[in-house]
Amino acid sequence: MPSAAALAAALALTAPSWAAPAFGAAPADADAPSRGPQPFFHRGPDGDLDAFPGFPGLKAPPLPNRPAPAAEAAPDGKPGAPEAAPPKPPTRAERLDRLMDRLAKAQDPEEASGIAALVQRTWMESGSDTADLLMARALVAMEGKRTDVAAALLDKIIELRPGWAEAWNRRATLRYLDGDDTGSMEDISHVLALEPRHFGALSGMGFILARHGENAAALRALRRALAVYPGDAELRKAVDKLAPSVEGQDL
Repeated sequence: MPSAAALAAALALTAPSWAAPAFGAAPADADAPSRGPQPFFHRGPDGDLDAFPGFPGLKAPPLPNRPAPAAEAAPDGKPGAPEAAPPKPPTRAERLDRLMDRLAKAQDPEEASGIAALVQRTWMESGSDTADLLMARALVAMEGKRTDVAAALLDKIIELRPGWAEAWNRRATLRYLDGDDTGSMEDISHVLALEPRHFGALSGMGFILARHGENAAALRALRRALAVYPGDAELRKAVDKLAPSVEGQDL
């Protein structure tokens, strides 16, 4: 049996060349150019770590699945929820519905008047810069009693935006002031087809019908307007004044 020293010498001669004191140590031949630290794993064609260097066909053990990053904790220590998208602003129709609901429930006359003003401001939104500009000029012409200019402008607005109820309403008002009740009623019919809650058009219809002695129809129109805008004191007075001639009793 060889001595321990002989066995040690034999093992030293047969030790494989890849054996190294530590990963990335310098090669045994000090004169050979250094290739730098060598990786322990070899990356396959798909980029995965799949083999050991110097051992063709020997696969590396599969790497454990890396856990998904935890959600950032909220101040209370619970995982934070993803940031929600900002809410969409309400549409014109949604804003108008809310205002109309508030108008119908308003008890204080000043509050009701303020809400009615917001409703009218919303009605004035055409959705077109051109139509808005023409409307501003038409209103100035109406205030200056330049009815021909105002009528021409309103005709153009209606041509551009036939779905804008307020354009029809303004022309109905102009025709009413000019004594054209038939033309005014025609425009009012367009207003109410587009916006049945238009208390201004409903009251205008009531006044025209009353002027022509159609008191029963006038009372119905005025009461429809009052149901939309119950806080309108002048409208309520008009209903109370007309009701006795239709119903034969004082209210």
